[in-house]
Amino acid sequence: MDQEHDDATRRPLKSRNLFVFQSIASWMAKCGISPNAISVSSMVFGLAAGGALWATGNFESGPVRLWWLAGAVFIQLRLLANMLDGMVAIESGKKSPIGELFNEAPDRVSDAAILVGAGFAVSSAPWLGWLGAIMALLVAYLRALGVASGAGQAFEGPMAKPQRMFALTLVCLYFATTPTSWHWIHEPTGLGVMAIVLAVIIVGCLVTLFRRWLRITRDLKNRTS
Repeated sequence: MDQEHDDATRRPLKSRNLFVFQSIASWMAKCGISPNAISVSSMVFGLAAGGALWATGNFESGPVRLWWLAGAVFIQLRLLANMLDGMVAIESGKKSPIGELFNEAPDRVSDAAILVGAGFAVSSAPWLGWLGAIMALLVAYLRALGVASGAGQAFEGPMAKPQRMFALTLVCLYFATTPTSWHWIHEPTGLGVMAIVLAVIIVGCLVTLFRRWLRITRDLKNRTS
């Protein structure tokens, strides 16, 4: 696969062009680190992020702010690993026949773990986390379906993976750094800031599904016209 084609099939990220990340990818390639191993590490970070979010709602007597901070850090490490695996594959020329499998499967596990964990976090509800995970899987499934049908990659938002993780990182940092008096929770329901963020993610995923469906349908019609 040539560089031009590879760029067309990857999610467009301006951060790939930053010198620091290019240097890290080059160093990893020189060290012989496998792109598939980086992909698996992203899943480990995703599971850790989900666990940290879950802990905020189940160990309230402990260092809750540290759990929130850990959630934010692990979410960003998950995204960093997601980006570096492809960069290292290109840098080292180690494209694997099963590379796409290692790229996609850990991503789905990470999405589910983080969103479900958010459902068990402080001021949230499990059903919101599960619904958010289902919507994220549907968004990814529709993109994969578009590729399989020959329409190419559909990365439209407004709630693609980077936006979902950005929203969750922000709420983690909010809880980690602001006074407890700001952590509004509706007493009768126990719902609050995290529930609102998950609701926004769910609605955003619905809009994303609709936009991707339109894009894929249009591309397929253009191919046959």
